[in-house]
Amino acid sequence: MKRHDIPNVISITRILLVVPVVVALLGDHFGIAMVLFAIAGISDALDGFLAKQYHWESRLGSILDPLADKLLLVAGFATLTWLGFIPSWLLWLVLGRDIMIVTGGIAYHYLYGEFKLLPLWSSKINTFFQIVLVFVVIVQHYASLGIKYWIEMGVSMVVISVTISGAEYIIVWGRRAWQLHKNN
Repeated sequence: MKRHDIPNVISITRILLVVPVVVALLGDHFGIAMVLFAIAGISDALDGFLAKQYHWESRLGSILDPLADKLLLVAGFATLTWLGFIPSWLLWLVLGRDIMIVTGGIAYHYLYGEFKLLPLWSSKINTFFQIVLVFVVIVQHYASLGIKYWIEMGVSMVVISVTISGAEYIIVWGRRAWQLHKNN
């Protein structure tokens, strides 16, 4: 392994943490789930920092990083929804945005050419709020803190960021597709 592979190894590790996080949540081992999810959340920032700081970006990394994020967050949201800790409509809103982006990316690729996986800033903010919400919900069930307000605030921030991010993807990639369509 070379140094430039470190961000990809971190992303793969995040993918491997998904199953233990889900198992811990389903087994009511919220302390373990909290620690594993925190490690996974921190690793998301770390792999991106290393890739950009040291110019270790790669095509594989541009696929692994968002895949690791999606697997972790969808598994976290789905499990917490299953346990009754997150409303099911929020899970469907998050999934709907992701499905829209993937479907749009596939359509763009087949209609216009290569679709580069370049996350928008609104998407990074959205990922941050989703990670924070899942973490706060896990902390709440581990420590029985009176942080219901923070969970409600987290739900609101996820709704807002999902909506803005989804709209921005439609606008940005729709504009690019329109330009390519006009030029052909």
